[in-house]
Amino acid sequence: MKKIAVLGVGLIGGSLALSLKNKNIEIIGFDVDEENLQKALELGVIHKGTQYLAEAVQEADVIFLCSPVGKLFELISFLRYTPLKEGAIITDTGSTKSSIVEWTRDFQQRKVHFIGGHPMAGSHKSGVEAAHDRLFENAYYVLTPDASVPEEAVSALKELLAATKANIVVLDPEEHDKIVGAISHFPHIIAAALVNQVERYSEDTPWYNRLAAGGFRDITRIASSNPHMWRDILLHNRKVMLSLAEDWKTVLDEIIGYVKESDGQAIEGFFRDARDFRNQMPERKKGAIAPLYDLYVDVPDHPGVIGKITTLLGLKQISITNIRILEIREDIMGVLLITFRDEDDLEKAREVLMQEGYRVYSRE
Repeated sequence: MKKIAVLGVGLIGGSLALSLKNKNIEIIGFDVDEENLQKALELGVIHKGTQYLAEAVQEADVIFLCSPVGKLFELISFLRYTPLKEGAIITDTGSTKSSIVEWTRDFQQRKVHFIGGHPMAGSHKSGVEAAHDRLFENAYYVLTPDASVPEEAVSALKELLAATKANIVVLDPEEHDKIVGAISHFPHIIAAALVNQVERYSEDTPWYNRLAAGGFRDITRIASSNPHMWRDILLHNRKVMLSLAEDWKTVLDEIIGYVKESDGQAIEGFFRDARDFRNQMPERKKGAIAPLYDLYVDVPDHPGVIGKITTLLGLKQISITNIRILEIREDIMGVLLITFRDEDDLEKAREVLMQEGYRVYSRE
């Protein structure tokens, strides 16, 4: 029987455990939080749980490091001086790869193989309670092995991860960091900067905050991410971040120049190029930033309507992750915004509500 250690039993670690569990695999969970381990056991996420890291990894064939980026180096430092099974594979789930791969090359001397990993899927919820075995389905799962790692070890990890139903791809660690930096890390900076700018303006009048609902709230939603986590990610992908910032300033200077010169043709071309490239992107695919599975419902303004809608969805076993009433309509016709866990639940909800005569909309 293959033994797998999951270090950090939260959303990612828990979902990995659920997707990998079968009769030939034993999942051992490690977490510093005893209550969290007990919860994981009660939910059937892991077979065994321990607060002693050495106990979790000593007989493990594969070790998943499912902690925040800033904690990965602490775990690896511990594993350096911990007896491990010969031929064991260690892999992580962090979103920066170059620094971690560089720092783990010496494991090969112990006949232990470190293979960087990045499952590009997430959720608007966190914790082991939100874990589910379909989190990685159809998402990209990037592996970034160092050149010194034997191909057999990479193939073994790919074979194991096939159970997640993710699209497994192999990239060079530096190439991964450049790509993810551009499509995930840097957008978080832009979103946070935009929100901070509006927050400063709002000191003079509350209307910035009140009117910033609708589209502004949607395009800056990632600014609500964990500040501690993003501090660590940016510092560990520092070189790429600085390069992207310089490129961003160049692009911003270009559009500022077009506006200063009243060059309408260039301004139109700027937005046309952006539109055309974005329209080539696959819709509702799982990527570096969790997609929105939002449905807008145009509802009559009378008591009980929200309860009726949630009851309708509940009777069809459709899970809702969030629900709120929009304060203004702006460009969205609906006033009730419902968020779902995945596209399947969204489409089921759309069908149910349309059959009941509700008008529903979703962003493309």
